[in-house]
Formats: sequence, structure tokens, C-alpha cells
Amino acid sequence: MRSVYTLVIVCLLLAIFGPMFAPHDPTAIDIPNRLRPPGGAWLLGTDALGRDILSRLLHGARWSLGLAFVVSLLGLIIGTTIGLIAAQGGRLADWIAMRATDTFLAFPELIAAVVIAGVLGASTGSLIFALTVTGWMRYARVARGIGLSVSNRGYVVQARLAGLSPLAIARWHYLPSFLPSLTVVWTGMLARAILGISTLGFLGFGVQPPMPEWGTMLLDARIHMRSTPLQMIWPGLCVVISVLAINLAGDALRDALAEQDAKT
Repeated sequence: MRSVYTLVIVCLLLAIFGPMFAPHDPTAIDIPNRLRPPGGAWLLGTDALGRDILSRLLHGARWSLGLAFVVSLLGLIIGTTIGLIAAQGGRLADWIAMRATDTFLAFPELIAAVVIAGVLGASTGSLIFALTVTGWMRYARVARGIGLSVSNRGYVVQARLAGLSPLAIARWHYLPSFLPSLTVVWTGMLARAILGISTLGFLGFGVQPPMPEWGTMLLDARIHMRSTPLQMIWPGLCVVISVLAINLAGDALRDALAEQDAKT
């Protein structure tokens, strides 16, 4: 378990501080040194424009992991809010919120995100909007389910009778109950967001050149996949390792919380 958490911390540190240690400018074009193999001044080689792959990977971590964090956090806020409204707002609010959730769940997330990003145009803002719109529903379902179980507990009923506002009840009674389960959901959605950002980047709907992002690096390297496959292997490994680490950390966290609940 500690090794999994350590790997996640390493990924986060690379996203935050990695660009500081990049040996070259990730956007600097150096045609005479294009498609260099690993070694020498270019530890992982260069791409078709002579840009250092290691530097682009380090800067790309900030884009891929940073955008994934933003997307998953926005989805958490939106989904939790809708779940709270469904749990506290009565039957009509619950029905409207859950039908909206079911409607969004009826569409495959990635396909819907590609359609939205395609309609809005290729940009970072469109990428964030598309993945956020298609990624809040699981939070809403979990928050609504926990909220309904909490709403009938004695301390919540007493808080209502005492005249506490719905916002105060949500702050002091609902949100603490949501936190463990939503944290586990958030880790899984963070991993899905990394995959979504990389996929949209590979399809040309993500972060636009010359800024490095792992998905766009895969897109740029596809033409030279046969002659220099390492160009695709390096960013692909970054995506796989980060997603695997976050998923394993989420599983470990879920097991730890389940064990703690069993003890209590």
C-alpha cells in the first residue's frame, strides 16, 4: 500500500515541480537534431521537430495531471451539489435531479465528450467543459444515496426542528458523511479524467500545439510509430503508470475505509 501511495506522490510532484528540472525548452524546435535516439544531451531522444522528449513529458505532466485534477474537482462539486439537492429538496427535486443524472448516464462518456469538444472547437476550455459535463453523475448518485440515509437520522431531524438552514445542515451533517465515499469515487474519476484528456488530445480536441500534453504527444508521434516507436512509448507509459497508480491508490483507500468501518 505504501508503495502505491509513494508512486502517486511521485506523479504529483512531477506535475508540480517537474518542469523546473526539464533540461531543455519543451517547445524549442531543433530540426538538425530531429528524431535523435535516447542518449547524450537528449536522455529520451527527440521528436520529429527536434524537441526534447523528456522535457516535453515533464511539462506534459502538469497539463495532463493538472487538467485532470481540475475536471475531477469540478465534477465533484457539481455532482455533490446535485446529490444534496436531490436528498434535501423533496420528491420533486429528487425526481428532476435523478432523471437528469440518468439522461447523462445514458450516453457513453467519452463519445459524448468528443461530440461536445468537436462542437465547441479544439481548445483547453472546451476540453475541460466537455469532460466536466460528462463526469459529474457518479458523484450525484453517491451523494444522493448517502444523503437519503442521513436525512432520517435523529441529529438531522433535531437540526431541522432547531431551525438550522439547509446550508448549515449540509455543511455540518451531510458533507462529513459524504467525504469518505466521495473521496474513493474521486480517485477513480481522476484516473478516468487523465484517460479522457489523453484521448481527446490524441484525437486533436485537447491542448493545442506547441504546448506539450501526453495525448498530443501521442498524436504527434503516430506518423513515426514504425521508425521511432519510442516517441509513442514514453507518453503512453506516463499515462498508464499514472492511471494505474491512482486506481490502485483508490482501491487501497477503499479497503482501508472498509476496514475502519468494520472495526467501528
